[in-house]
Amino acid sequence: MSLVMDPSAIESAIGRLGDLIYGEYGEGAVHLVGIRSRGDEVAERVFEVLRKKGVEVRLGVLDISLYRDDYEHLSSNPTLQSSAIDFPVDDARVVLVDDVIFTGRTIRAALDALFDYGRPARVDLAVLVDRGHREIPVEPRFVGERLETERMDRVDVSLEKTDGKDSVEIIKN
Repeated sequence: MSLVMDPSAIESAIGRLGDLIYGEYGEGAVHLVGIRSRGDEVAERVFEVLRKKGVEVRLGVLDISLYRDDYEHLSSNPTLQSSAIDFPVDDARVVLVDDVIFTGRTIRAALDALFDYGRPARVDLAVLVDRGHREIPVEPRFVGERLETERMDRVDVSLEKTDGKDSVEIIKN
């Protein structure tokens, strides 16, 4: 196991995401939608960065459990959590936010779930960590940190609110 991001590195990556989104959207309206679980915490932190910059920002949360293509491989009683998007998605500029992107399948599921709420004018993707190894053509526009990993490595993201600590570790397999 190798610690690759400590709390200060995570804070820097969150700040970088806020700066990148601000650079693209300016102070105009942006709608962050965090993917449960941990993407929602990353989205909350980016929300605070953007709010302090004076951006008109809204925050929503999306549970994609029932949209996953590996649903049948999950435990017999997967934990379903609620989605909470209290703004109109139609014609909105939406930034999906997740903690780590790997194959791209989670994002595909999130897009399916998001479009059940309406048709956004634009959808971008922000991730705290991009570890590579895509299986489908999905790339984030905003990246906090890029990590070099092997296909079989595991990347564990722990966040304060969810896990009681901030860290990113690579577990070699």
